[in-house]
Amino acid sequence: MSGERQKTRPEQLGLAFPTEGRGEAPTAGGRGTEALTAKRGNQNPADTERVMEEVCEQENCKQALRRVQANRGSPGIDAMKVGELADYLDQHWPAIREQLLSGTYRPRPVKRVEIPKPDGGVRKLGIPTVLDRFIQQAMLQVLQKRWDRTFSDHSYGFRPGRSAHQAVERAQQYVTAGYRWVVDLDLERFFDRVNHDKAMARIAERISDKRMLKLIRAFLSAGVMEDGLVSAVEEGTPQGGPLSPLISNLVLDELDRELERRGHRFVRYADDSNVYVRSQRAGQRVMASLTAFITQRLKLKVNSAKSAVARPQERKFLGFSFTNEAVPRRRVAPKALLRFKERVRELTGRTRGVSLAKMVEELTPYLRGWRNYFAFCQTPTVLRDLDKWLRHRLRAVLWKQWKVGRRRFAELRKRDIGLQLAAKTAGSAHGPWRLAHSPALSYALPIAYFDSLGLPRLLVADQPTPPNRRMRTRMSGGVAGARG
Repeated sequence: MSGERQKTRPEQLGLAFPTEGRGEAPTAGGRGTEALTAKRGNQNPADTERVMEEVCEQENCKQALRRVQANRGSPGIDAMKVGELADYLDQHWPAIREQLLSGTYRPRPVKRVEIPKPDGGVRKLGIPTVLDRFIQQAMLQVLQKRWDRTFSDHSYGFRPGRSAHQAVERAQQYVTAGYRWVVDLDLERFFDRVNHDKAMARIAERISDKRMLKLIRAFLSAGVMEDGLVSAVEEGTPQGGPLSPLISNLVLDELDRELERRGHRFVRYADDSNVYVRSQRAGQRVMASLTAFITQRLKLKVNSAKSAVARPQERKFLGFSFTNEAVPRRRVAPKALLRFKERVRELTGRTRGVSLAKMVEELTPYLRGWRNYFAFCQTPTVLRDLDKWLRHRLRAVLWKQWKVGRRRFAELRKRDIGLQLAAKTAGSAHGPWRLAHSPALSYALPIAYFDSLGLPRLLVADQPTPPNRRMRTRMSGGVAGARG
């Protein structure tokens, strides 16, 4: 069966999850933005002893199945594909449900997958089986609606109604308010170093259903299959499972509360934490004390090579940075721009041997995703320059494909380029990169041509452009000019 996304038939959902007498489990509420000092309080034992029954409710399971199918994803160690899950549950759900309710379900080990990091090295993912992902998703939906409202208002990662853009905007507010130094904390291999005992202790403070506690512990210690061998794990929560982000937020909630207790202005998105202070000396003091807290209390490690006390414009946060102005603006971080250009160069290589239309087709998903995220920046000139640079590369590709001067001359003439200009450009010896900027190619392949191919623009039409500002320049004799 192909791994393509398939629609779940209503009759399959009905067969797999027979009615159990209770209505749909409520979804995670609102935007998850409680007051700054949201109360953590322990859950009442009366409503935490039967959590597994909520997990196995019909509507909760239907919602979990739809979510897993929408997320697609790779098979685990059993090679079952997402498209096969509904039929499998149709046959085996009664037995699986009985195992969950009796506390005897045993997760399978996760499959180790390594993906390269943008800044070098690899990130190790643990891919659970499709069935285990479904069960984790059902657990997540129940636990998140209970726990999310108790998390800090400064936490934005993996929470309903919250986003990376909101985290960046809040960081920008702190910088605008005069907190012009940032303590940028990077936790070394956070997901691989989560202490199981501390995580389970935090979870046990919130739920008392022993079956649920046993199952979460089983997911944490299920083991990893790598090169056909299964090895045990004593720490860490595998990235790739739906439950891992919730557990990470629960573990780092202790850090949030400590920062709140100290009165700091901070933003956290998953394991990326930025604390904003007024001076470098204060930042160094905060860095030292937080490093000790994270090491001793959370049993985690701060990556000293990637952590720093610096000006916000010198650091990146979730792909963004800020301009060094009285009212700072959001800008795309230099490293994010570098990664973008590296990826585009890979897709637009002049020797790839694919047509321009095919090249644009391959570029489109990447450009749309990048634009949807980074259109949040407030420096549209950068996006406009990237659009020009991208079209320049594509013109060079087409010029290379035309190869000889005779064909180049013919192609330019077909596009209504004047006879003298076409002859001069087609016979030039400067090479395609120089010619991609020539007037002839710009006229022959205008912006409208690339629009007709479906090439997305990075600078969206409704994105505001900041007004021109009058610049003060130093003149001879100390007189300042005011012309822009």
